[in-house]
Amino acid sequence: MRAKTFRGGIHPKEYKELANKSPLTPAFPASKTVTIPVTMGGAPNQPLVKAGDEVSRGQIIASGNGFMNCPVHSSVSGKVKKIQNCLVTGGSEVPCIIIEADDAGRESLLPVLDPFNCTKDEALARVKEAGIVGMGGASFPAHVKLNPPADKIIDYVLVNAAECEPYLTCDERTLLESSEKVIDGLSIVLHIINGGKGGSGNARGIIVLEDNKAYLLPVLEKEITQGGFEDKISICLVKTKYPQGAEKFIVSAATGREIPSAKLPADAGCVISNVGTVCAISDAFRLGLPLIERSLTISGGAVEKPVNLRVPVGTLVSDLIPEAFTLKAEGTEGEAVKIISGGPMMGFAMPSCNFPVAKGTSGITFLTKKETSLIEEGQCISCGNCVARCAMRLSPVLIIRELKAGNLNKAKSFGLMDCIECGCCAFVCPAHVNLIQRIRLGKGLVREQMAAEKAKGGAK
Repeated sequence: MRAKTFRGGIHPKEYKELANKSPLTPAFPASKTVTIPVTMGGAPNQPLVKAGDEVSRGQIIASGNGFMNCPVHSSVSGKVKKIQNCLVTGGSEVPCIIIEADDAGRESLLPVLDPFNCTKDEALARVKEAGIVGMGGASFPAHVKLNPPADKIIDYVLVNAAECEPYLTCDERTLLESSEKVIDGLSIVLHIINGGKGGSGNARGIIVLEDNKAYLLPVLEKEITQGGFEDKISICLVKTKYPQGAEKFIVSAATGREIPSAKLPADAGCVISNVGTVCAISDAFRLGLPLIERSLTISGGAVEKPVNLRVPVGTLVSDLIPEAFTLKAEGTEGEAVKIISGGPMMGFAMPSCNFPVAKGTSGITFLTKKETSLIEEGQCISCGNCVARCAMRLSPVLIIRELKAGNLNKAKSFGLMDCIECGCCAFVCPAHVNLIQRIRLGKGLVREQMAAEKAKGGAK
């Protein structure tokens, strides 16, 4: 099988060997307390509980009435201690429901539902009721993604199994340990996309796998054959290169199609789901289990023994130390100098471990001084390295120049809003210019400008 790829990109050191032999192991917060953000993807939710309420594992504790709302469930059985703003991934503080677990074992799961004997609307309702969002990081509501507009003909459902971020291996372990669930979840997604019971769609499934995980091919092929899905599901091997996992490059490598600028995969006839997402969809139908747990990788040179864990949503990272993993001692060469929620390329630096694992948290990376760049930003030398490596075919150097000059419209014309913030440009920049930070700030200014214009137009 020839591995496919895309133009541009980089080859950072993978560090997968630190954790990819570690099986997925259940872990529970040491304090028996979870801090669950009220909103984890989609439109803002409102709490449905208050301090002092007793809740069951799987009970809906926050939701909203809009199409884009995605409910949030309690990941433990216990009592609501309080609702307050807490630090989350990205550095912001958002409303969270803090629940202290008890030993009552109360559960409020969904009834089991045969995914192949229900209508499309019933299936979509189950996906929404289970609170499933994209688990690769974006946390887009799955019930919305699986219900594209009627004028969008979907030909392919892609499972993003690239896991191109260095250090992270939880998807790899899921593919190895729960291959039958991955195939089942993909078959359910295909059934929904093709119209449900009695539907007439002809979409096919493709599992897109980087070739550094080629050893999983026979494992997945066996499950596809045993399930009788040879005519519906195939595997596409792609080259190990960052950012292969980005949706534009997954679609390009697997189908040869291109997602137009400012458009979605559906505009190229594709729907993309993460490995964890299709497994969560299988659990929602087969077990009636809402999205209340997730797998993640704890890795980096500052971790004594990197691991892959499965934890309740809302578990504080600090609550997993030292029972689930330990860090190397402070003051030693191996101490953590940077904590990242996610991987080192697209993750978010955090000030401490006191933030919760959310639905979109794929890993926590603890980096040593040797593993991270703490060099101060220098002056751009116009070398063009960022242009050569940009997989989006943009000119980061020109975007940054216009942002520094305050020319937002000019920066937009150079593709500011098309940047996927993968970090390839910053990785190869010899001057260590903070390209991604500046681009993120620029995007924020554009969005503020658009919001102000919209408000001004609405006031007329």
